[in-house]
Amino acid sequence: MQRTDPVTHYYTLALLGSAQPCLTYASSQALAIGTRVRVPLQGREKEAVVVEACEKPSFTCKEISQDLGDVFASWQMQCAKFISEYYGSSLGEALALMVPYPKEKTPPIPFTCNASLALSLAQQKAKAFLLQHDKALLFGDTGSGKTEIYLALMQEVLCEGKSAIFLMPEIGLTPQMKERLERHFGVRVAIWHSKLSKVQKQNILARIHTGEVRIVAGPRSALFLPLREVGLIVVDEEHDESYKSSSRPRYNAKDVALMLGTYVGARVVLGSATPSLTSYDKLPTMRLRGTYFQSSRSIVYESGHHELTPTIIAKLAQVVEKKRQAIVFVPTRAHFKHLTCKGCGERFECPFCAVSMSLHKHKNALVCHYCNFASPIPKTCPKCESETMEASRIGTSEVTETLRETLPQIVFEQFDRDEVRTEKQLKSLLKRFNNREIDVLVGTQMLSKGHDYHDIGLSVILGLDSQLAQGDFRAREKALALALQIAGRSGRKGEGEVILQTLNPEFFHAYMDDFERFLKEEKPHREGLYPPFKRLLRLLVSHANELTCKKVVEEVLGKLTAYKERVEVVGHGPSDIGKIAGKYRYHVLLRSDSPRALVQAGLTCKGRLVEVDMDPVSFS
Repeated sequence: MQRTDPVTHYYTLALLGSAQPCLTYASSQALAIGTRVRVPLQGREKEAVVVEACEKPSFTCKEISQDLGDVFASWQMQCAKFISEYYGSSLGEALALMVPYPKEKTPPIPFTCNASLALSLAQQKAKAFLLQHDKALLFGDTGSGKTEIYLALMQEVLCEGKSAIFLMPEIGLTPQMKERLERHFGVRVAIWHSKLSKVQKQNILARIHTGEVRIVAGPRSALFLPLREVGLIVVDEEHDESYKSSSRPRYNAKDVALMLGTYVGARVVLGSATPSLTSYDKLPTMRLRGTYFQSSRSIVYESGHHELTPTIIAKLAQVVEKKRQAIVFVPTRAHFKHLTCKGCGERFECPFCAVSMSLHKHKNALVCHYCNFASPIPKTCPKCESETMEASRIGTSEVTETLRETLPQIVFEQFDRDEVRTEKQLKSLLKRFNNREIDVLVGTQMLSKGHDYHDIGLSVILGLDSQLAQGDFRAREKALALALQIAGRSGRKGEGEVILQTLNPEFFHAYMDDFERFLKEEKPHREGLYPPFKRLLRLLVSHANELTCKKVVEEVLGKLTAYKERVEVVGHGPSDIGKIAGKYRYHVLLRSDSPRALVQAGLTCKGRLVEVDMDPVSFS
């Protein structure tokens, strides 16, 4: 009697988290597309996902070891395919972003919400506009009440039996926002982010599976959780660059959210007080002006770059005397960004990165903020042995210490990644500030990230000219947006004042009261060159040997000749930061009207030493 082969099914699988292409495996049982499985590979067990059924191949296949009991939904498979194709990653890397659904479904828990939301007429009008569009931008001034509109939209979605995703920048996961969501929606809300423990994540997923959790708030990763029937996706602070992943897959969560809305039939709302020009140009926009509370704000422009002047010190003393608080923005953390020998001009750079080391006096060390290499502060110059060192580009630590010495009666605290590393530390510091145990916060961009400061009467902004001078076509947009975000923390309730120290007062004065005017006047300057009119793609080459980098760049340029009719090579050469963690860095910048042509060019050039960065937001 002839023996029959029990293996009757063959599948193409994507290895989760692997850059490898899809592989073919056999199975004795039928498996649904999207099923997560375990497979043998090179003597080890790996997790994989069933991508599609296929014909029996001509070669012998290994058999799938185990069905792991969960499955990636069709929208997750679609989304992963889009990410892998558009952003130049493998399908396995894209699928590793997702969290699969359990195969067994539980009946949903009905939603009831007794809390009321009182919207102003302007907010009601904005909400009605957003309900009329599948995808839209809420362009609302700082303090205009965007959050109340988000909450009202979420409540409607939950009452329909659906779920909502609320995306925030990683650093924007404020305790206040968490409290507001939980106060209104209770146990229906879960906060998801990278700092959660494995047990905490498992607990949240279990509550999502039962339908108890219907709103997930968090950074990029919250977009891919196995929620039931997503009806709304909100991307708050949509201009924030942290929505763009800096490692493969180099996807932009904002753009993926817009695509995901189409896959699942969800409404997508982007929101910001300083929206990106691309979002403003491409989406139906609702303008929400003014502040929710009665307030007024004046702006004083002071000539300078990044220095504490008598005017700033006097203003800080005055505002605290009036029983109000202040914030001081400094673009650089630590004490100083640069340490230079006055004898020969030698600048102390990281031996592994082409950047200046930052001076940390408390650690008695120079620290690289890119690779974290640290070395003792030198007593003499290693080049000329001079003992005269000069520090420049003042940082948060130095500003805080100088202010404490100058105004000892005032309580100053530092607010940056050196001092605030955990959610607990963030919550504690903000609580102390709002309880008036702290008079003035001195910090970096963390100050601008949506924190609800109750009574700031003065915002001081130092060092923005360094942002304005960056070699980036968005430099003006980024500098102005940051200035407005910091300024917007002052006078949210009552009167407020802003001191903006700059050598370019004409630029800031023209637009500080009208960001929309800036967007309209900036747009013609980008026509034919940059987004929203053109798409960009950056190819990154890195290697420990600089000659190897140069050789690979030449090979890439040779391959790109096949696309010269549709893709323009804007430029190529060393990156602005030419070396990080011991590896030299070169790049090639491409431009085209056609995203498809750029994707094809990127796929042709991609390799072991060549990374693809579609729609780049950083050029350093």
